[in-house]
Amino acid sequence: MESSSVLVFSLIVGLVMGIVAPQAEARAFFVFGDSLVDSGNNDYLVTTARADSPPYGIDYPTHRPTGRFSNGLNIPDIISEYIGMEATLPYLSPELTGERLLIGANFASAGIGILNDTGIQFLNIIRIFKQLEYFQQYQQRLSGLIGPAQTQQLVNQALVLITLGGNDFVNNYYLVPFSARSRQFSLPDYVRYLISEYRKVLTRLYELGARRVLVTGTGPMGCVPAELAMRSTNGECAVELQRAARLFNPQLIQMIRGLNSQIGADIFIAVNAVEMQRDFIKDPQQYGFVTSKIACCGQGPYNGLGLCTIVSNLCPDRDVYAFWDAFHPSERANRIIVRQIFTGTTEYMYPMNLSTIMALDSRT
Repeated sequence: MESSSVLVFSLIVGLVMGIVAPQAEARAFFVFGDSLVDSGNNDYLVTTARADSPPYGIDYPTHRPTGRFSNGLNIPDIISEYIGMEATLPYLSPELTGERLLIGANFASAGIGILNDTGIQFLNIIRIFKQLEYFQQYQQRLSGLIGPAQTQQLVNQALVLITLGGNDFVNNYYLVPFSARSRQFSLPDYVRYLISEYRKVLTRLYELGARRVLVTGTGPMGCVPAELAMRSTNGECAVELQRAARLFNPQLIQMIRGLNSQIGADIFIAVNAVEMQRDFIKDPQQYGFVTSKIACCGQGPYNGLGLCTIVSNLCPDRDVYAFWDAFHPSERANRIIVRQIFTGTTEYMYPMNLSTIMALDSRT
């Protein structure tokens, strides 16, 4: 893409952010899920699923690793910017005390999935029902600060983001040939099982007081640099993982629709992450990227093998790479995703985008 086109694109992004941000009203924010949204909980755990060494964080304001699987900010950080709040702290952070509890908390932990056996190779990670236990514990702590009634109100009015599912395929079903889960289930049956288990997670979140929940599906898993390096012969997205994403995401939306109907309110909002990322993976130049296949940081084909470390190949300009490492989008790609969360049509956000939610909630 020519520099003038990149400049125009940057101006458009700036204008969109300028339009959205002033309308946003400060509210608490809670985050659950995996490495796409973990802001550093795993730094406090004895686990191999961590991003606590350079060059992670190279573009973060401190230019230091933070436990985020990103060169800079991740999706929750950027959502916090939009809604006018400082970034939520990891729940395990000793700094999350006193009035900082009013901002919310991030419970996410890299490596986890919908299922308890997802990510067992990483040993000590915060599985999803443990994250929900911590959410309950958080509410008890907050009650000690502002009382039970105020706590319930804060939680009911909060924004919640939950991101699960990718690891249940990448680090479970497809982790090794003839994995335990792939022997137990055909892919369509496994997807149905995951959806039924995810429904239990969302139901529990509702029981714990969450009333505005963004639920992301998987991204285009077969297109990440790691899967291109391991499974692709010609640079095309890995067929089986793409099939999994095509099966999982529509069923997730259907499940969310049913759950909202049962509750009688639009509590859960489906975030169609596969479509959001497919746009810039399919046509990276249109979004100002030079590549959507090669990771900025890594080694091997597509920089998709192994971990991102100080001895890895590192691109000089992270803004022109859609992927930061073998699995995770760059900060700039995350900003494109968040822009769709705020302003996207029902193709991306069902039944409504976050700008609509904010406008509705400001009137109630």
